[in-house]
Amino acid sequence: MTDHTQAANLLDLCRAKGLRIATAESCTGGMVGAWLTDIAGSSDVFDRGFITYSNAAKRDMLGVTQATLEAHGAVSEQVAREMATGALERSQADLAASITGIAGPGGSEHKPEGRVCFGLATSDGCLTQTVEFGAIGRASVRRAAATHALSLLHDAALKLGAR
Repeated sequence: MTDHTQAANLLDLCRAKGLRIATAESCTGGMVGAWLTDIAGSSDVFDRGFITYSNAAKRDMLGVTQATLEAHGAVSEQVAREMATGALERSQADLAASITGIAGPGGSEHKPEGRVCFGLATSDGCLTQTVEFGAIGRASVRRAAATHALSLLHDAALKLGAR
């Protein structure tokens, strides 16, 4: 499935259920939001996107705490949780996805290139997960992460009832 098709399917599903989306993106730099807004009429579903590349932006825009950043680092499920929860609280959305990771090149033994942490927040709470995409190159990690986030949003939308 192409990115455009996946985004269109998500928009259609959310539109049918009366759901709105927000995103909080770090390593993808707004790619999910761009894919969604590439589709005409997406404004009835896509509420807003936060591009929080720096730690300061994560704190200022989403309420990620300095303590969480210091204890776990920006690439962690704990930060992904606070990003997604912050995006949900600071928007008119019913579901919010967050993405924070190491697109590369580089990384470390403890946080290798291709590690991406995701958060998915709804009124029911927030789920997190980490995906190891591997050292497949910066562009490929970013694309894979954005695609995965669309899947997470789609799966969550399926489970949510209409407003």
